[in-house]
Amino acid sequence: MQELLRIYQNLKSGRSSNFIEEEDFERIINHFDDRQELSSALEAADVGMEQFPFSAQLMFKKADLLIANRQYLEALELLDAGSLFDNNDTTFYILKTDAYLALEQPEKAAQLLEEALDLFEGDDKIELLFELSDVYDDYEDFEKVFDCLKLILEEDALNEEALLKICFWADFTGRSEESIRLHQAIIEEHPFSELAWFNLATAFQGLKLYEKAIDAYQYALAIDEKLDIAYRNMGDAYIRLRKFKEAIEALNRVLELSRPEDVIYEAIGHCYHKMGNFADARFNYRKASHLNPEDSRIYYKIAVTYCKEERWESAVKQLETAMRIHKSQPEFNLLMGECKMNQGKLKDAIQYFLNVIKIRPKNVSGYDALIRCLVKAGEYDDALFHSQKAEEHAIGSALFAYYQSGILFLQGKSKEALVQLERALRENPRLFNKLSDLVPGLLQRSQVVELLGRYMRKKKRG
Repeated sequence: MQELLRIYQNLKSGRSSNFIEEEDFERIINHFDDRQELSSALEAADVGMEQFPFSAQLMFKKADLLIANRQYLEALELLDAGSLFDNNDTTFYILKTDAYLALEQPEKAAQLLEEALDLFEGDDKIELLFELSDVYDDYEDFEKVFDCLKLILEEDALNEEALLKICFWADFTGRSEESIRLHQAIIEEHPFSELAWFNLATAFQGLKLYEKAIDAYQYALAIDEKLDIAYRNMGDAYIRLRKFKEAIEALNRVLELSRPEDVIYEAIGHCYHKMGNFADARFNYRKASHLNPEDSRIYYKIAVTYCKEERWESAVKQLETAMRIHKSQPEFNLLMGECKMNQGKLKDAIQYFLNVIKIRPKNVSGYDALIRCLVKAGEYDDALFHSQKAEEHAIGSALFAYYQSGILFLQGKSKEALVQLERALRENPRLFNKLSDLVPGLLQRSQVVELLGRYMRKKKRG
Protein backbone atom coordinates (compact mmCIF):
# COMPACT_ATOMS: atom_id res chain seq x y z
CA MET A 1 0.00 0.00 0.00
CA GLN A 2 2.82 2.42 0.82
CA GLU A 3 4.39 1.82 -2.58
CA LEU A 4 1.00 2.25 -4.24
CA LEU A 5 0.43 5.54 -2.39
CA ARG A 6 3.88 6.77 -3.45
CA ILE A 7 3.11 6.06 -7.11
CA TYR A 8 -0.30 7.73 -6.68
CA GLN A 9 1.21 10.89 -5.17
CA ASN A 10 3.78 11.10 -8.00
CA LEU A 11 1.03 10.60 -10.59
CA LYS A 12 -1.10 13.28 -8.98
CA SER A 13 1.78 15.79 -8.93
CA GLY A 14 2.83 14.97 -12.50
CA ARG A 15 6.24 13.54 -11.46
CA SER A 16 5.49 10.06 -12.78
CA SER A 17 3.87 8.44 -15.76
CA ASN A 18 3.44 5.10 -14.01
CA PHE A 19 0.14 3.35 -14.70
CA ILE A 20 -2.20 2.48 -11.85
CA GLU A 21 -4.74 -0.31 -12.39
CA GLU A 22 -8.47 0.34 -11.83
CA GLU A 23 -8.54 -2.11 -8.91
CA ASP A 24 -5.58 -0.29 -7.34
CA PHE A 25 -7.51 2.99 -7.42
CA GLU A 26 -10.28 1.22 -5.51
CA ARG A 27 -7.67 0.11 -2.93
CA ILE A 28 -6.40 3.70 -2.60
CA ILE A 29 -9.95 5.05 -2.17
CA ASN A 30 -10.69 2.39 0.47
CA HIS A 31 -7.43 3.25 2.27
CA PHE A 32 -8.40 6.91 2.68
CA ASP A 33 -12.01 5.99 3.49
CA ASP A 34 -10.91 3.59 6.23
CA ARG A 35 -8.77 6.37 7.73
CA GLN A 36 -11.85 8.67 7.57
CA GLU A 37 -10.01 11.04 5.23
CA LEU A 38 -13.08 11.75 3.10
CA SER A 39 -11.67 14.61 1.03
CA SER A 40 -8.59 12.52 0.10
CA ALA A 41 -10.83 9.58 -0.82
CA LEU A 42 -12.97 11.80 -3.06
CA GLU A 43 -9.85 13.21 -4.68
CA ALA A 44 -8.53 9.71 -5.36
CA ALA A 45 -11.89 8.78 -6.92
CA ASP A 46 -11.68 11.82 -9.23
CA VAL A 47 -8.10 10.98 -10.28
CA GLY A 48 -9.15 7.39 -10.92
CA MET A 49 -12.14 8.47 -13.00
CA GLU A 50 -9.84 10.67 -15.12
CA GLN A 51 -7.78 7.56 -15.85
CA PHE A 52 -10.82 5.29 -16.31
CA PRO A 53 -13.73 7.49 -17.44
CA PHE A 54 -15.97 4.50 -18.21
CA SER A 55 -15.46 2.68 -14.91
CA ALA A 56 -18.81 2.07 -13.25
CA GLN A 57 -17.06 0.72 -10.15
CA LEU A 58 -15.13 3.96 -9.58
CA MET A 59 -18.33 5.97 -10.13
CA PHE A 60 -20.11 3.82 -7.55
CA LYS A 61 -17.17 4.27 -5.15
CA LYS A 62 -17.39 8.04 -5.49
CA ALA A 63 -21.19 7.97 -5.14
CA ASP A 64 -20.78 6.05 -1.88
CA LEU A 65 -18.41 8.77 -0.63
CA LEU A 66 -20.83 11.52 -1.72
CA ILE A 67 -23.62 9.85 0.25
CA ALA A 68 -21.33 9.76 3.30
CA ASN A 69 -20.73 13.48 2.69
CA ARG A 70 -24.51 14.11 2.45
CA GLN A 71 -24.30 15.12 -1.21
CA TYR A 72 -27.25 12.94 -2.13
CA LEU A 73 -28.36 14.55 -5.40
CA GLU A 74 -24.81 14.52 -6.80
CA ALA A 75 -24.56 10.86 -5.77
CA LEU A 76 -27.79 9.99 -7.61
CA GLU A 77 -26.54 11.70 -10.80
CA LEU A 78 -23.27 9.79 -10.64
CA LEU A 79 -25.04 6.48 -9.97
CA ASP A 80 -27.27 6.95 -12.99
CA ALA A 81 -24.18 7.73 -15.10
CA GLY A 82 -22.43 4.61 -13.81
CA SER A 83 -25.47 2.44 -14.51
CA LEU A 84 -25.09 3.18 -18.23
CA PHE A 85 -21.88 1.14 -18.12
CA ASP A 86 -22.98 -1.49 -15.58
CA ASN A 87 -26.51 -1.95 -14.26
CA ASN A 88 -25.99 -5.58 -13.24
CA ASP A 89 -24.25 -4.74 -9.97
CA THR A 90 -26.30 -4.78 -6.77
CA THR A 91 -24.05 -1.99 -5.46
CA PHE A 92 -25.84 0.46 -7.78
CA TYR A 93 -29.27 -0.42 -6.36
CA ILE A 94 -28.13 -0.45 -2.74
CA LEU A 95 -26.38 2.93 -2.99
CA LYS A 96 -29.30 4.48 -4.82
CA THR A 97 -31.60 3.13 -2.10
CA ASP A 98 -29.38 4.74 0.56
CA ALA A 99 -29.59 8.09 -1.22
CA TYR A 100 -33.40 7.92 -1.55
CA LEU A 101 -33.76 7.03 2.13
CA ALA A 102 -31.48 9.92 3.11
CA LEU A 103 -33.70 12.22 1.03
CA GLU A 104 -36.75 10.77 2.86
CA GLN A 105 -38.10 9.17 -0.30
CA PRO A 106 -38.65 5.56 0.87
CA GLU A 107 -41.35 4.91 -1.74
CA LYS A 108 -38.82 5.52 -4.54
CA ALA A 109 -36.32 3.26 -2.77
CA ALA A 110 -38.89 0.47 -2.49
CA GLN A 111 -39.97 0.80 -6.13
CA LEU A 112 -36.34 0.69 -7.31
CA LEU A 113 -35.60 -2.49 -5.37
CA GLU A 114 -38.89 -4.18 -6.31
CA GLU A 115 -38.08 -3.66 -9.99
CA ALA A 116 -34.50 -4.87 -9.49
CA LEU A 117 -35.54 -8.21 -7.95
CA ASP A 118 -36.42 -9.67 -11.35
CA LEU A 119 -32.90 -8.92 -12.62
CA PHE A 120 -31.02 -11.01 -10.06
CA GLU A 121 -30.87 -14.51 -8.69
CA GLY A 122 -29.23 -16.34 -5.81
CA ASP A 123 -27.14 -14.36 -3.32
CA ASP A 124 -27.61 -11.09 -5.21
CA LYS A 125 -31.40 -11.39 -5.02
CA ILE A 126 -31.22 -12.24 -1.33
CA GLU A 127 -29.02 -9.20 -0.69
CA LEU A 128 -31.61 -6.94 -2.39
CA LEU A 129 -34.46 -8.57 -0.46
CA PHE A 130 -32.70 -7.77 2.83
CA GLU A 131 -32.23 -4.21 1.62
CA LEU A 132 -35.91 -4.00 0.65
CA SER A 133 -36.98 -5.35 4.05
CA ASP A 134 -34.99 -2.54 5.70
CA VAL A 135 -36.71 0.01 3.46
CA TYR A 136 -40.16 -1.29 4.43
CA ASP A 137 -39.10 -1.21 8.07
CA ASP A 138 -37.99 2.41 7.60
CA TYR A 139 -41.41 3.57 6.48
CA GLU A 140 -43.28 1.17 8.77
CA ASP A 141 -44.85 -1.18 6.24
CA PHE A 142 -44.19 -4.09 8.59
CA GLU A 143 -46.31 -6.65 6.74
CA LYS A 144 -43.98 -6.32 3.75
CA VAL A 145 -40.94 -6.74 5.99
CA PHE A 146 -42.31 -10.19 6.85
CA ASP A 147 -43.02 -10.86 3.15
CA CYS A 148 -39.40 -10.08 2.20
CA LEU A 149 -37.99 -12.37 4.86
CA LYS A 150 -40.37 -15.12 3.78
CA LEU A 151 -39.16 -14.75 0.16
CA ILE A 152 -35.55 -15.01 1.36
CA LEU A 153 -36.31 -18.27 3.18
CA GLU A 154 -38.05 -19.61 0.10
CA GLU A 155 -34.78 -18.92 -1.77
CA ASP A 156 -32.50 -20.09 1.05
CA ALA A 157 -34.32 -22.03 3.77
CA LEU A 158 -31.33 -21.99 6.14
CA ASN A 159 -30.44 -18.32 5.82
CA GLU A 160 -29.52 -17.59 9.44
CA GLU A 161 -30.12 -13.84 9.32
CA ALA A 162 -33.60 -14.30 7.85
CA LEU A 163 -34.48 -17.03 10.37
CA LEU A 164 -33.39 -14.80 13.24
CA LYS A 165 -35.34 -11.80 11.96
CA ILE A 166 -38.58 -13.47 10.86
CA CYS A 167 -39.16 -14.81 14.36
CA PHE A 168 -39.66 -11.24 15.63
CA TRP A 169 -41.70 -10.05 12.67
CA ALA A 170 -44.08 -13.03 12.74
CA ASP A 171 -44.97 -12.12 16.32
CA PHE A 172 -45.03 -8.37 15.66
CA THR A 173 -47.37 -8.62 12.66
CA GLY A 174 -49.53 -11.36 14.19
CA ARG A 175 -48.75 -13.78 11.37
CA SER A 176 -48.01 -16.72 13.63
CA GLU A 177 -50.17 -19.19 11.66
CA GLU A 178 -48.31 -18.33 8.45
CA SER A 179 -45.01 -18.67 10.30
CA ILE A 180 -46.03 -22.15 11.51
CA ARG A 181 -46.71 -23.30 7.92
CA LEU A 182 -43.47 -21.77 6.67
CA HIS A 183 -41.27 -23.35 9.34
CA GLN A 184 -43.01 -26.73 9.16
CA ALA A 185 -42.14 -26.77 5.45
CA ILE A 186 -38.52 -25.85 6.23
CA ILE A 187 -38.30 -28.58 8.88
CA GLU A 188 -39.59 -31.20 6.44
CA GLU A 189 -36.59 -30.42 4.21
CA HIS A 190 -34.12 -29.59 6.99
CA PRO A 191 -35.14 -31.43 10.18
CA PHE A 192 -31.94 -30.47 12.02
CA SER A 193 -32.37 -26.69 11.77
CA GLU A 194 -32.58 -25.58 15.40
CA LEU A 195 -33.60 -22.05 14.34
CA ALA A 196 -36.52 -23.39 12.30
CA TRP A 197 -37.69 -25.44 15.31
CA PHE A 198 -37.21 -22.40 17.56
CA ASN A 199 -39.24 -20.17 15.22
CA LEU A 200 -41.96 -22.81 15.01
CA ALA A 201 -42.08 -22.85 18.81
CA THR A 202 -42.36 -19.06 19.09
CA ALA A 203 -45.17 -19.08 16.52
CA PHE A 204 -47.07 -21.67 18.59
CA GLN A 205 -46.40 -19.53 21.67
CA GLY A 206 -47.75 -16.48 19.85
CA LEU A 207 -51.03 -18.38 19.41
CA LYS A 208 -50.96 -19.44 23.11
CA LEU A 209 -50.46 -23.07 22.13
CA TYR A 210 -47.99 -23.50 24.94
CA GLU A 211 -47.80 -27.32 24.99
CA LYS A 212 -46.94 -27.41 21.29
CA ALA A 213 -44.46 -24.58 21.79
CA ILE A 214 -42.67 -26.52 24.54
CA ASP A 215 -42.44 -29.62 22.32
CA ALA A 216 -40.87 -27.57 19.52
CA TYR A 217 -38.42 -25.88 21.91
CA GLN A 218 -37.35 -29.31 23.13
CA TYR A 219 -36.60 -30.37 19.54
CA ALA A 220 -34.52 -27.20 19.08
CA LEU A 221 -32.63 -27.97 22.29
CA ALA A 222 -32.06 -31.58 21.23
CA ILE A 223 -30.19 -30.17 18.23
CA ASP A 224 -28.42 -27.37 20.14
CA GLU A 225 -28.49 -27.85 23.90
CA LYS A 226 -26.87 -24.44 24.43
CA LEU A 227 -29.65 -22.44 22.77
CA ASP A 228 -30.36 -20.37 25.87
CA ILE A 229 -33.16 -18.30 24.27
CA ALA A 230 -35.15 -21.54 23.86
CA TYR A 231 -34.89 -22.25 27.59
CA ARG A 232 -35.93 -18.65 28.29
CA ASN A 233 -39.05 -18.86 26.14
CA MET A 234 -39.84 -22.35 27.37
CA GLY A 235 -39.73 -21.02 30.93
CA ASP A 236 -42.32 -18.42 29.97
CA ALA A 237 -44.51 -21.09 28.36
CA TYR A 238 -44.37 -23.22 31.52
CA ILE A 239 -45.33 -20.19 33.61
CA ARG A 240 -48.35 -19.62 31.37
CA LEU A 241 -49.34 -23.23 32.00
CA ARG A 242 -48.77 -22.70 35.73
CA LYS A 243 -46.11 -25.43 35.70
CA PHE A 244 -43.83 -23.48 37.96
CA LYS A 245 -41.42 -26.26 38.88
CA GLU A 246 -40.67 -26.97 35.20
CA ALA A 247 -40.36 -23.23 34.55
CA ILE A 248 -37.74 -22.92 37.31
CA GLU A 249 -35.71 -25.76 35.77
CA ALA A 250 -35.78 -24.10 32.32
CA LEU A 251 -34.89 -20.66 33.68
CA ASN A 252 -32.02 -22.05 35.74
CA ARG A 253 -30.60 -23.47 32.49
CA VAL A 254 -30.66 -19.94 31.08
CA LEU A 255 -28.53 -18.78 34.02
CA GLU A 256 -26.08 -21.63 33.39
CA LEU A 257 -25.71 -20.82 29.69
CA SER A 258 -25.69 -17.02 29.63
CA ARG A 259 -24.83 -13.96 31.64
CA PRO A 260 -27.11 -13.55 34.70
CA GLU A 261 -30.02 -11.19 34.11
CA ASP A 262 -32.40 -9.57 36.56
CA VAL A 263 -35.47 -10.61 34.53
CA ILE A 264 -34.54 -14.29 34.82
CA TYR A 265 -34.07 -14.12 38.58
CA GLU A 266 -37.32 -12.17 38.82
CA ALA A 267 -39.16 -14.84 36.82
CA ILE A 268 -37.74 -17.60 39.03
CA GLY A 269 -38.80 -15.58 42.08
CA HIS A 270 -42.30 -15.28 40.60
CA CYS A 271 -42.48 -19.08 40.22
CA TYR A 272 -41.47 -19.72 43.83
CA HIS A 273 -43.95 -17.04 44.91
CA LYS A 274 -46.78 -18.80 43.07
CA MET A 275 -45.72 -22.10 44.68
CA GLY A 276 -45.99 -20.48 48.12
CA ASN A 277 -42.25 -20.78 48.73
CA PHE A 278 -41.73 -17.18 49.82
CA ALA A 279 -38.18 -17.59 51.18
CA ASP A 280 -36.87 -18.86 47.81
CA ALA A 281 -38.95 -16.21 46.04
CA ARG A 282 -37.22 -13.49 48.08
CA PHE A 283 -33.80 -15.07 47.47
CA ASN A 284 -34.26 -14.74 43.71
CA TYR A 285 -35.95 -11.35 43.85
CA ARG A 286 -32.94 -10.08 45.84
CA LYS A 287 -30.56 -11.43 43.19
CA ALA A 288 -32.60 -9.52 40.62
CA SER A 289 -32.40 -6.34 42.72
CA HIS A 290 -28.60 -6.63 42.98
CA LEU A 291 -28.39 -6.69 39.18
CA ASN A 292 -30.91 -3.88 38.78
CA PRO A 293 -31.07 -1.87 42.02
CA GLU A 294 -33.19 0.88 40.45
CA ASP A 295 -36.11 -1.42 39.66
CA SER A 296 -38.61 -0.48 42.37
CA ARG A 297 -41.00 -3.31 41.42
CA ILE A 298 -38.58 -5.92 42.76
CA TYR A 299 -38.62 -4.43 46.25
CA TYR A 300 -42.42 -4.29 46.03
CA LYS A 301 -42.53 -7.99 45.14
CA ILE A 302 -40.29 -8.82 48.10
CA ALA A 303 -42.68 -6.81 50.29
CA VAL A 304 -45.63 -8.84 48.99
CA THR A 305 -43.94 -12.08 50.08
CA TYR A 306 -43.51 -10.66 53.59
CA CYS A 307 -47.17 -9.62 53.62
CA LYS A 308 -48.14 -13.19 52.75
CA GLU A 309 -46.32 -14.23 55.92
CA GLU A 310 -47.82 -11.28 57.87
CA ARG A 311 -44.33 -9.93 58.54
CA TRP A 312 -45.48 -6.33 58.30
CA GLU A 313 -42.32 -4.60 59.54
CA SER A 314 -40.12 -6.40 56.99
CA ALA A 315 -42.63 -5.55 54.25
CA VAL A 316 -42.58 -1.89 55.26
CA LYS A 317 -38.78 -1.73 54.94
CA GLN A 318 -38.92 -3.10 51.39
CA LEU A 319 -41.71 -0.71 50.45
CA GLU A 320 -39.72 2.23 51.83
CA THR A 321 -36.88 1.27 49.48
CA ALA A 322 -39.30 0.96 46.55
CA MET A 323 -40.88 4.32 47.32
CA ARG A 324 -37.52 6.08 47.49
CA ILE A 325 -37.26 5.21 43.80
CA HIS A 326 -40.94 5.72 42.81
CA LYS A 327 -42.85 7.49 45.53
CA SER A 328 -46.11 7.96 43.63
CA GLN A 329 -46.72 4.37 42.52
CA PRO A 330 -50.32 3.58 43.56
CA GLU A 331 -49.62 -0.13 44.19
CA PHE A 332 -46.78 0.74 46.57
CA ASN A 333 -48.95 3.18 48.53
CA LEU A 334 -51.81 0.69 48.65
CA LEU A 335 -49.65 -2.10 50.07
CA MET A 336 -47.96 0.28 52.51
CA GLY A 337 -51.41 1.33 53.73
CA GLU A 338 -52.39 -2.31 54.26
CA CYS A 339 -49.17 -2.90 56.24
CA LYS A 340 -49.75 0.13 58.42
CA MET A 341 -53.37 -0.88 58.98
CA ASN A 342 -52.30 -4.35 60.08
CA GLN A 343 -49.77 -2.74 62.42
CA GLY A 344 -52.56 -0.72 63.97
CA LYS A 345 -51.15 2.56 62.61
CA LEU A 346 -54.48 3.66 61.18
CA LYS A 347 -53.65 7.36 60.75
CA ASP A 348 -50.60 6.51 58.61
CA ALA A 349 -52.60 3.91 56.69
CA ILE A 350 -55.33 6.44 55.87
CA GLN A 351 -52.74 8.82 54.43
CA TYR A 352 -51.30 6.14 52.13
CA PHE A 353 -54.78 5.18 50.92
CA LEU A 354 -55.53 8.86 50.27
CA ASN A 355 -52.35 8.96 48.18
CA VAL A 356 -53.70 6.11 46.05
CA ILE A 357 -56.98 7.82 45.18
CA LYS A 358 -55.16 11.11 44.62
CA ILE A 359 -52.92 9.45 42.04
CA ARG A 360 -55.76 7.35 40.55
CA PRO A 361 -59.14 8.93 41.36
CA LYS A 362 -61.06 6.00 39.82
CA ASN A 363 -59.13 3.24 41.59
CA VAL A 364 -61.61 0.83 43.22
CA SER A 365 -58.96 -0.81 45.41
CA GLY A 366 -57.85 2.56 46.77
CA TYR A 367 -61.35 3.59 47.83
CA ASP A 368 -62.11 0.09 49.14
CA ALA A 369 -59.03 0.10 51.40
CA LEU A 370 -59.55 3.70 52.50
CA ILE A 371 -63.17 3.10 53.53
CA ARG A 372 -62.33 -0.11 55.39
CA CYS A 373 -59.56 1.72 57.25
CA LEU A 374 -61.77 4.72 58.12
CA VAL A 375 -64.45 2.37 59.46
CA LYS A 376 -61.83 0.55 61.51
CA ALA A 377 -60.69 3.92 62.88
CA GLY A 378 -64.30 4.86 63.73
CA GLU A 379 -64.23 7.76 61.23
CA TYR A 380 -67.74 7.02 59.97
CA ASP A 381 -68.50 10.46 58.49
CA ASP A 382 -65.31 10.41 56.40
CA ALA A 383 -65.97 6.80 55.40
CA LEU A 384 -69.47 7.71 54.20
CA PHE A 385 -68.14 10.75 52.32
CA HIS A 386 -65.55 8.70 50.44
CA SER A 387 -67.99 5.88 49.65
CA GLN A 388 -70.33 8.44 48.08
CA LYS A 389 -67.42 10.03 46.23
CA ALA A 390 -66.36 6.64 44.89
CA GLU A 391 -69.90 5.98 43.62
CA GLU A 392 -69.96 9.39 41.90
CA HIS A 393 -66.94 8.32 39.88
CA ALA A 394 -69.05 5.34 38.69
CA ILE A 395 -66.52 2.80 39.92
CA GLY A 396 -67.85 -0.35 41.53
CA SER A 397 -71.11 1.39 42.40
CA ALA A 398 -72.74 -1.69 43.98
CA LEU A 399 -69.75 -2.25 46.28
CA PHE A 400 -69.92 1.30 47.59
CA ALA A 401 -73.69 1.14 47.98
CA TYR A 402 -73.09 -1.82 50.32
CA TYR A 403 -70.43 0.19 52.16
CA GLN A 404 -72.80 3.16 52.55
CA SER A 405 -75.38 0.79 53.98
CA GLY A 406 -72.88 -0.65 56.46
CA ILE A 407 -71.64 2.77 57.57
CA LEU A 408 -75.21 3.98 58.08
CA PHE A 409 -75.90 0.92 60.23
CA LEU A 410 -72.81 1.75 62.30
CA GLN A 411 -74.09 5.32 62.70
CA GLY A 412 -77.42 3.99 63.95
CA LYS A 413 -79.32 5.13 60.84
CA SER A 414 -81.03 1.79 60.20
CA LYS A 415 -83.83 3.11 57.97
CA GLU A 416 -81.41 4.81 55.55
CA ALA A 417 -79.09 1.81 55.76
CA LEU A 418 -81.85 -0.57 54.67
CA VAL A 419 -82.72 1.66 51.69
CA GLN A 420 -79.06 1.53 50.56
CA LEU A 421 -78.90 -2.21 51.17
CA GLU A 422 -81.98 -2.82 49.03
CA ARG A 423 -80.45 -0.74 46.22
CA ALA A 424 -77.15 -2.64 46.48
CA LEU A 425 -78.92 -6.01 46.36
CA ARG A 426 -80.71 -4.98 43.17
CA GLU A 427 -77.39 -4.01 41.56
CA ASN A 428 -75.24 -6.98 42.60
CA PRO A 429 -76.43 -9.46 45.24
CA ARG A 430 -73.17 -11.43 45.08
CA LEU A 431 -71.26 -8.61 46.80
CA PHE A 432 -73.26 -8.89 50.04
CA ASN A 433 -70.35 -10.67 51.72
CA LYS A 434 -68.32 -7.45 51.36
CA LEU A 435 -70.85 -5.76 53.64
CA SER A 436 -70.73 -8.56 56.21
CA ASP A 437 -66.91 -8.31 56.20
CA LEU A 438 -67.13 -4.57 56.80
CA VAL A 439 -69.75 -4.86 59.56
CA PRO A 440 -69.47 -8.29 61.25
CA GLY A 441 -72.64 -9.49 62.96
CA LEU A 442 -74.93 -7.74 60.48
CA LEU A 443 -76.82 -10.98 59.84
CA GLN A 444 -77.88 -10.97 63.47
CA ARG A 445 -80.10 -7.97 62.72
CA SER A 446 -83.64 -9.15 62.03
CA GLN A 447 -84.32 -6.29 59.60
CA VAL A 448 -81.36 -7.32 57.42
CA VAL A 449 -82.36 -11.01 57.47
CA GLU A 450 -85.97 -10.08 56.58
CA LEU A 451 -84.80 -7.87 53.68
CA LEU A 452 -82.52 -10.60 52.36
CA GLY A 453 -85.34 -13.17 52.59
CA ARG A 454 -87.77 -10.87 50.81
CA TYR A 455 -85.26 -10.18 48.08
CA MET A 456 -84.50 -13.88 47.54
CA ARG A 457 -88.23 -14.78 47.35
CA LYS A 458 -88.81 -11.97 44.87
CA LYS A 459 -85.87 -13.14 42.78
CA LYS A 460 -87.25 -16.74 42.68
CA ARG A 461 -90.68 -15.52 41.58
CA GLY A 462 -89.02 -13.35 38.89
